[in-house]
Amino acid sequence: MKKVFIQTYGCQMNIADSEEMFAHLAARGMTHTDNLDEADVVLINTCTVRDHAEHRAVSFLGRLSAWKREKSGRRVIFAGCAAQRLGEKLKQHYPFLDILSGAKNIENFSDTLDNSGLFPAESPQGDPLKPNLTGYVTIMRGCNFACTYCIVPTVRGPIKCLPQDEILQAVRRKTAQGATEIMLLGQTVNAYCDGNTSFADLLNRVSEISGVQRVRFTSPHPIYFTPAFLEAVKSNPKIAHHVHLPAQSGSSKVLAEMKRGYTRETLLEKIRALKGIGMNISTDLIVGFPTETEADFEQTLTLVEEAGFSAAFCYKYSPREGTPAAKMTLHSDKILEQRLEILLNRVRGLAERAYQKQIGTEQEVLMESENKGRSSGNFWVKTHKNYPAGSLVKVNIEKADGTLLFARD
Repeated sequence: MKKVFIQTYGCQMNIADSEEMFAHLAARGMTHTDNLDEADVVLINTCTVRDHAEHRAVSFLGRLSAWKREKSGRRVIFAGCAAQRLGEKLKQHYPFLDILSGAKNIENFSDTLDNSGLFPAESPQGDPLKPNLTGYVTIMRGCNFACTYCIVPTVRGPIKCLPQDEILQAVRRKTAQGATEIMLLGQTVNAYCDGNTSFADLLNRVSEISGVQRVRFTSPHPIYFTPAFLEAVKSNPKIAHHVHLPAQSGSSKVLAEMKRGYTRETLLEKIRALKGIGMNISTDLIVGFPTETEADFEQTLTLVEEAGFSAAFCYKYSPREGTPAAKMTLHSDKILEQRLEILLNRVRGLAERAYQKQIGTEQEVLMESENKGRSSGNFWVKTHKNYPAGSLVKVNIEKADGTLLFARD
């Protein structure tokens, strides 16, 4: 059987997309390999959110020229967000590229394989990639926002919510293959709606499926957290008490110029509501947006303390060709570096302090190995006893060391 090597760049949604594309290759009699040298097909699934990720993917593609010449019949597929943005000019620079499939084409990938004439017809004998304990399930594609710094709406298009029944069937497949935790994915995942089915409804219905021990989701948008969502979390212990909420800036002026759709005040209001139901909140922050002044930057620094984030991932603004912000006057590298260093110093220790606060609490831990797992709040916990991977255990926390909790069990 021919073998497929998969190289995925980017977020969890890209991982899920890679799994979906591989399923179509598997249905054509192919198996997965982690060894590039023994592969017959390479599938590169790409990210273009930041320039660095795109460069890495294109660089890897370039190195495959020699790989392809080594053995007749080898095939190269370049897919995803960078494929969507760069388009056909990739084939001009890399004539050995066999298939180009952009992010908007994911649902038509099977047809793309058929139309290429390079692969056999699909059969029901496919053997898809088996998930780890966490099964990724895409519930929506695209984004209806037009954040001035973001290329995602351009390469993924507007929101398209997948039918509820299709999602629930995908969850059943993941649990049948061994997943005990389900991660629901979407660019603004909590905007999901299918007829009368809201995101809160979907969370509850996914949790009812046999074998699902815990439900997570990413990435949400602050404005879509509703009272129904808050009630679902309060009443359903299977919904994880952690949310990664990209704030991006603490300045209402910059948020408006980013077209994020919320102010500092409404963001903090949402955060207080989430904390009120026991949510642990991590975030993303961007420094050096073109219009950001020193006063705006100070607002981001004070947001870190006021919001009480458990962790923050901090980035320098990176212009993306094709976005409105890329046409603005940029800050110097010196200012970007200085502001990033100041912010990193401010967020340093957030995670450790969050872990310290868990001492003396009872945690429900989903075991990922015999003696280590993650709590509902996304804290890593080490146990004294051994438990089966995938099992859910309740333990009391006796101490914390950095970003690891130790249970008394």
